[in-house]
Amino acid sequence: MGNSYAGQLKTTRFEEVLHNSIEASLRSNNLVPRPIFSQLYLEAEQQLSSLEAGSRADNEEEEEEEEEEGSESCSPLSYQVKPPPEGCCTTDGFCQAGKDLRLVSISNEHIEVPSGFLLVGAKSPNLPDQLLVCAVDKRFLPDDNGHNALLGFSGNCVGCGKKGFCYFTEFSNHINLKLTTQPKKQKHLKYYLVRNAQGALTKGSVICWKGAEFRNRPPSSSTCSRTLFQLPESSGLSGSTSSEPVPAANPSAPTGTQQSAAATDHVPSTAALSSAVYNGKESPKQQLVKNNTSVLTRPSVLGTLTNTGPPKKRHKGWSPESPSSTETWNLQLNPQAPNRIKNDGGSLSSLPQPALVGPASSPVVGSGEPVSVPDNLLKICKAKPVILKGHGNFPYLCGNINDVIVSPLLYTCYRNSQSLSKAYEQYGASTIQPISEEMQLLLTVYYLVQLASDQVPLIEDLEQIFMRSWRESHLSEIRQYQQAAPQAFPQVPSQITPVTSAQLPWLAGLAASSCNNSVHIIECSYSLAEGLSEMFKLLIEGKLIKTNYVVIICASRNRAIDSCIVITGKYQARVLSESMLTPSDYQKEVNYQLVTGKAETLGSFFSTLCPEGDIDLLLEKFYQENQGHISSSLSASVNKSTAPNGTGAAVCTSYEIERHEIRPFQLAVAQKLLSHICSIADSSTQNLDLGSFEKIDFLICVPPSEVTYQQTLFHLWHSGILLELGLEKEHLTKQRVEQYVMKLDAEAQIKFKVFLHKSMQNPHTLFVLIHDHAHWDLMSAMHSIYPQAEVSTGLVDRLLNCREVKEAPNIVTLHVTSFPYALQTQHTHISPYNEIHWPSSYSNGVDLYHENKKYFGLSEFIESTLSGHSIPLLRYDSSFEAMVMAVGKRFPRLHSAVIRTFVLIQHYSAAMMAVCGLSQMKNYTSVETLEITQNLINSSRQCPSGHGLMVVLRIPCTPLAAVAYERLHNVRERLALEDNFEIILGSPNSGITIGKHFVEQLKVWQKIEDVDWRPQTYLELEGLPCILIFSGMDPQGESLPRSLRYCDLRLINSSSLVRTTLEQELGLAAYFVSSEVHTEKAVVNDVLESDPEKLSSTDNEDEEVATEVTASCSESSPPLIAAGDTSKSLHQVRSNSAEETTSNYERQKQKVDKGAQTTTSKHLPPVAEQLDTKQNTKSAQISITSSSSSPFSSSSSSAPTHNSFTLQTSQCSMTKASKQPPIVFLPKLVYDIVTSTDSSGLPKSSSLLPYHSVTWASSFRPLMSKMMTCTEQSLYYRQWTVPKPIHMDYNNRNEGRMDTYHPRRLLLSGPPQIGKTGAYLQFLSILSRMLIRLTEVDVYDEEEININIKEESDQYYHQPGDLWPDLEKFKKMPFDYTIHDPKYEDASLICSKLQTVNSEDRSMSRRQEDMYTRRQTTRMRLSKYAAYNTYHHCEQCHQYMGFNPTYQLYESTLHAFAFSYSMLGEEIQLHFIIPKSKEHHFVFSQPGRQLESMRLPLVTDKSEDYIKSPTFTPTTGRHEHGLFNLYHAMDGASHLHVLVVKEYEMAIYKKYWPNHIMLVLPSIFNSAGVGAAHFLIKELSYHNLELERNRQEELGIKPQDIWPFIVISDDSCVMWNAVEVDYSGDRKSEYMWTERNVSLKHILQHIEATPNVTHYALIGMRKWSSKTNTAEIKEPFSCCHVHDFIMLNVDLTQNVQYNQNRFTCDDVDFNLRVHSAGLLICRFNHFSVMKKQIAVGGQRSFHIKSKVSDTPVSISPAQYICAPDSKHTFLAAPAQLLLEKYLQYHSHRFFPLSLKNYSHPVLSVDCYLNLGPQIAVCYVSSRPHSLNISSSSLTFSGLLLYLCDSFVVASFLKKFHFLKGATLCVICQDRNSLRQTVVRLELEDEWQFRLRDEFQTANAKEDRPLFFLTGRHI
Repeated sequence: MGNSYAGQLKTTRFEEVLHNSIEASLRSNNLVPRPIFSQLYLEAEQQLSSLEAGSRADNEEEEEEEEEEGSESCSPLSYQVKPPPEGCCTTDGFCQAGKDLRLVSISNEHIEVPSGFLLVGAKSPNLPDQLLVCAVDKRFLPDDNGHNALLGFSGNCVGCGKKGFCYFTEFSNHINLKLTTQPKKQKHLKYYLVRNAQGALTKGSVICWKGAEFRNRPPSSSTCSRTLFQLPESSGLSGSTSSEPVPAANPSAPTGTQQSAAATDHVPSTAALSSAVYNGKESPKQQLVKNNTSVLTRPSVLGTLTNTGPPKKRHKGWSPESPSSTETWNLQLNPQAPNRIKNDGGSLSSLPQPALVGPASSPVVGSGEPVSVPDNLLKICKAKPVILKGHGNFPYLCGNINDVIVSPLLYTCYRNSQSLSKAYEQYGASTIQPISEEMQLLLTVYYLVQLASDQVPLIEDLEQIFMRSWRESHLSEIRQYQQAAPQAFPQVPSQITPVTSAQLPWLAGLAASSCNNSVHIIECSYSLAEGLSEMFKLLIEGKLIKTNYVVIICASRNRAIDSCIVITGKYQARVLSESMLTPSDYQKEVNYQLVTGKAETLGSFFSTLCPEGDIDLLLEKFYQENQGHISSSLSASVNKSTAPNGTGAAVCTSYEIERHEIRPFQLAVAQKLLSHICSIADSSTQNLDLGSFEKIDFLICVPPSEVTYQQTLFHLWHSGILLELGLEKEHLTKQRVEQYVMKLDAEAQIKFKVFLHKSMQNPHTLFVLIHDHAHWDLMSAMHSIYPQAEVSTGLVDRLLNCREVKEAPNIVTLHVTSFPYALQTQHTHISPYNEIHWPSSYSNGVDLYHENKKYFGLSEFIESTLSGHSIPLLRYDSSFEAMVMAVGKRFPRLHSAVIRTFVLIQHYSAAMMAVCGLSQMKNYTSVETLEITQNLINSSRQCPSGHGLMVVLRIPCTPLAAVAYERLHNVRERLALEDNFEIILGSPNSGITIGKHFVEQLKVWQKIEDVDWRPQTYLELEGLPCILIFSGMDPQGESLPRSLRYCDLRLINSSSLVRTTLEQELGLAAYFVSSEVHTEKAVVNDVLESDPEKLSSTDNEDEEVATEVTASCSESSPPLIAAGDTSKSLHQVRSNSAEETTSNYERQKQKVDKGAQTTTSKHLPPVAEQLDTKQNTKSAQISITSSSSSPFSSSSSSAPTHNSFTLQTSQCSMTKASKQPPIVFLPKLVYDIVTSTDSSGLPKSSSLLPYHSVTWASSFRPLMSKMMTCTEQSLYYRQWTVPKPIHMDYNNRNEGRMDTYHPRRLLLSGPPQIGKTGAYLQFLSILSRMLIRLTEVDVYDEEEININIKEESDQYYHQPGDLWPDLEKFKKMPFDYTIHDPKYEDASLICSKLQTVNSEDRSMSRRQEDMYTRRQTTRMRLSKYAAYNTYHHCEQCHQYMGFNPTYQLYESTLHAFAFSYSMLGEEIQLHFIIPKSKEHHFVFSQPGRQLESMRLPLVTDKSEDYIKSPTFTPTTGRHEHGLFNLYHAMDGASHLHVLVVKEYEMAIYKKYWPNHIMLVLPSIFNSAGVGAAHFLIKELSYHNLELERNRQEELGIKPQDIWPFIVISDDSCVMWNAVEVDYSGDRKSEYMWTERNVSLKHILQHIEATPNVTHYALIGMRKWSSKTNTAEIKEPFSCCHVHDFIMLNVDLTQNVQYNQNRFTCDDVDFNLRVHSAGLLICRFNHFSVMKKQIAVGGQRSFHIKSKVSDTPVSISPAQYICAPDSKHTFLAAPAQLLLEKYLQYHSHRFFPLSLKNYSHPVLSVDCYLNLGPQIAVCYVSSRPHSLNISSSSLTFSGLLLYLCDSFVVASFLKKFHFLKGATLCVICQDRNSLRQTVVRLELEDEWQFRLRDEFQTANAKEDRPLFFLTGRHI
């Protein structure tokens, strides 16, 4: 156990691992030794929970412990310390050189710590309270779990600086520990030392020796790792001997390690332990768990998990230059043997070539001696080698440099991986170092080693590998900084000694040794030049035929390494070199090869392949032989299909035209858009003032595709939006619709200028600029990598980002796209809050939007490829790929796009010939192409009307598309298939051209009568059998019809892949299928459509796609019947009756499935897969009915609705196609990327670079996850992507961040073809409706009530045109007691004389809760003179509202104002809140600024811009909705407006209305009603009038000259109207009148100007009604009740008070008092007020509930009163409110004789209380000299005495006559006053009382209930 080897650390890391491996094998229970190399470079678990964790960890700990105990026990009792050298220092705390080591002394000194060393604190037994500072090599210290410490010691003295102590014994002597036992580092090195925030060295966490934490771990870790990772003994496979690979589960998926690591808390946050993705696919973890076998396939390279610990015994060869065990990284590379088992491919090309690099063929600038590229390199090698520049210097290339390609891609990747991410900068650059160059290169080699022969390296994979390696090696540091209190982590200088450059070539060679020579390592001594020369030499000699990658390393001890990687594999080199071309270079290259005739060699090559001779000759021969026969038979079938209905020929009933309708999803998205617009408007930034807009206008920008343009026009036309928004009138023309859609082409600028001009001319119109397909052109207008000929490039930037659009306050920009990633960068203009994502259809398994169609998008297509699904919708064609690869090797100079296109055309041509009878041609096509062609050609024959399938053949390169079109056109013609199907060349810049015959067919199907009609969109090709050759570099938003069956994407550019490109290509196939149909079943049966011989037509087993039809059948389709049953099944299907088919869906399904058959004759068309049930109970056929003049008309007459099911012998293919999603064929490379997923299930394609013109912000980014929502993905891209200089957002940078977002810009994203166009058109519709709604208001529109009771007299006191009342005439007018305001329809009638009222008229017409909901309203457009609530903001009233910065919110002051009032018997103290801006309306005392009075003008004052009367508005519960903004109503005139609020609402009102004066009622009125507010307003105003008279009297003004009027207005008065009378008739008695909206200023100034105005006590106006008749305004002035908006003369009404206790009818009560006091009440009938219906606040804010429980229980009005002293439930409500409500609904209990007895009313003394509509009352005043009606002729049915005062005396009551049995009700404040009143008024003389007739309101005693006494008249 001595320290014999500890100091000799000179051998290599390899020896150390070897030792490790041998020791582990000896100790392990495992039979299989773990391969050495895997320990070095394959994934490693951080702690000892690896292969043998469970079986070995505890044993080892115990073993070591025993050793230590043993060694200690056998040592002598006292440890013999060597005597120190003479003359040295022996003081405790100092070293032998006399330097102080105590922490307290040297904590602030700078200490040099060598790399790889840590400062630790040693404990000296003689200094118990001190720590001594030591520097120790951290490899000899344990990790945070107490493990992995090397045995032995290496340390330095920090005092004297002496280095190289190799024994702890020696070191303890040097630092004077003076130990009595054997020195052990475990005992004496106690703490890590760390620097605190001040830089001082302090004691850190305890050094975790002996694995204390590990012992306490949960038991699951050991058992789990043991069961999952041990190889079964019975497997018979040894990792070291297995030579043949076994395609088993991937042993690298660390299912168990994740658990065990989690148990010990060592899983990094970025899930570095999850299965890595290699080029596409991870091996499924589920299989690993299920099989529990980990079969090793490549012994020398692969193992399971590394032994993470160092050797437990001391040994030679633990090299200081090798990484310690803590630097294990988790690569989890794929162990499948690359040359045998095909894995999934990707492409390094996910990053296009950076702009800084020149042409792809020019070498990167080199250095040193030049290297000559040999001649004829391409000819010999059949491929241009791609040289990826790596580290260091790169030599010059000379000679034949056109035959090589040099790329900086790898160099960029290395450099990015070396730059620390911003996310980790918080940890400090000094502590966390980037991954070393040697490690980068080594990891790259290993990555290349595990690639299969048909795979291409992916830069994303490499970056992720670097990221994981870096994270793993710095895990403890990262986590130390992430935790608030560091536990067992020292502050380590991070990068533990890396692999040295000397070791690198050897390790790289070792890595490559097992890969069957696919990776070749060349080591150079001096420079890369010699390695490159050797590589060229080997290439020429043909020695690298099997080699795909050559790694050249120049490593020297003295300097950094130089490296490069040469891609020599033909396939890989081709893909990589082509990926470096920009889209325009790609087009140019292909065009060049076609123009120069290089591609023609392919044609001649193909002709040699066919043994029967040239295909063209075969075609010609076939044409000549079969001309007559075929044309006649085909034309017959075609003619049959187009036969009109009347001839009796069979007609396809399956075809129906889809009606345009808004789906629930689209409506939901439109509403989300609207809410975002509203939130922008509601924000305090004032970026969008919706209230100022009256209408909507819009412009839709689309890419320059003619089809997309026409498609958008079509949608716009059929949406009816232009008519709805009022932008266009009826009889739309196509030219008018075109004004609203703009193609982004050369002419766009003109249309856009018109749009901008319109927006400037119409500031009150909101313009919505919709940028559809918004990802299409994001080029910066400044930078364009495209040729200048393309005018459209950068147009979006030039137009949509121009200054005018950005600054226009009335333009909102909406970007709409399926691929928003390029608009979600660090520099985006769009705020994350302004993004709207298409909602998911399911949430927690609940279907959120019930739709009858199911959307099939990318995720559904991928899902169909998983096991358990019948037939995958995504497929690749292996025979096609093999052919392409073979031809590619033969023609190395041709671009693969050219080769792929020519091969595919050849396949299609051969397939067409095979279907037409040339069966020998089947061998020259693929199974997949044959299936497509066969179904296409047969589809129209199966349908009686000739409906067929669409096949989309995607050829991005336009010249190649033209070649394909010509060739296929020619083959079709030779085969006489011209009338069978159409071939259409779809080019972005041109419209659709199809043959006349097919146009006629479409017109018949779509019932179009227009002679000149031509299809302009692909959607209009529905049902047409055709091959659509879809060209253009990118799809531009074109939608495809429901008859699409195959989407052939085999020719898409698979070398240059980014997420947007890939997803938009796959988006072409996105599709809606009927959700009622079993899609799985439909897909299963698809095999039946194709050629029966297809199943055996290929020799290659790999190519047999879905041969096991029966095996893949789901429950819904029973096994198919044998061919012998064919005739029976046919007959059976035919004989199904119409009734049966529509009756039971299940029964029918079984029958149909029985009828399915596999036929052996290829000429017999397949019979019904399933009958088309038509579902006619659910959906009848509905077609678009539009006027025949419509240019887009799909139908000029509606299609008939079929109620009965027409039987068909064969089902229409198009109907089947519309019920199942299309099948998509992809290139193998793309298929692998799309179908492979990472550990979270995220498709590989999602983690690709999102867009060409953006780049990753850092290589050190976390992985995306499948669980990410759209919002989280957006935030991910916003953090981790930056635009390139060519991107239009590149310059949108600002350190303030928030400033970069444009406030009126939104982004709508949703899957392709899901209905975004319909959603944004619907959004325009509801936005328009909302704007109209914002400018409209619901006002009460009710006729006046009780008109029949009104006195009709022929006497008119005024002329209809009189402007003001004449005082003398007015005094003669009788007062109309009857209430006419419709809001009092439920109130008691007031009798003025003997009246006969129809009892039915006064019936109880409404319930209590109906009172507000059922009142009649009408919607009115707000005029410019309206009053507004808090939601209105416009520039004019900003200052009025207090939003002007001059008046800050806090600039208002609170003033107390007290006055005494005798009736209340106490002083009233009110508070005014007065904003600074309104102080000029008040008078303040000079020294203390006490509020003295409110200024009042003079009666004689006349001013046009001034309203004399102060306006008071009492309000409660309506801080947001009350109409207090009178700025526009007053037409800007100066006025004084006071809001009267309750104390508890003061703060909220002040917040919403900071610039309004508030009058705050005392707290005792918090629960009071409107009567209290009116009472206090009037009393305050009179008191203020007195004060002003006194103040102004001193100025010489007479008291009567002070203006005595105030206005009391409801908070719901919204607009005011005036009637204008026109006397233009012949006779003076004839006149016309019109009513118009006027300002409140006009009305008030008019009333204030009334002659003798101060003689009127109350002035009011009519309530507006649309039903006002001439009779009502014939008399311009009335003497009657006034409500809602009154002018009150506080001087005349000094002695008439409002009843402060009242909640309802207080204005009627007050009007009656005023009239009885002999004062004049005048109503101006020519003026009317409109009242808005406000659903919140007001008197409805009073809720009557139980005082006992808080649970809301509805309490009926009958429970509002109870007997005194009873145990009735008390209510929490004011007594007065309970009284009023009770009397309103139950007064018939008190006055039974009065019920509907209108001729005998109830006599009500001094008050008016509402006794309900079925009881009439007669009001009398007891005041002396008061005006009362003549009651001598009236006999009353009841008497109501309410809180009667001293004016009511017994003699007064004796004047009135009562019916026998009439009832009396006396109401008093308490029982005592009740008795006193009875006695004082001598009531017992005439009325009989009983004890049980006493009641009280249901209030508790402390709430002061009111008491009632009832009696009967004797």
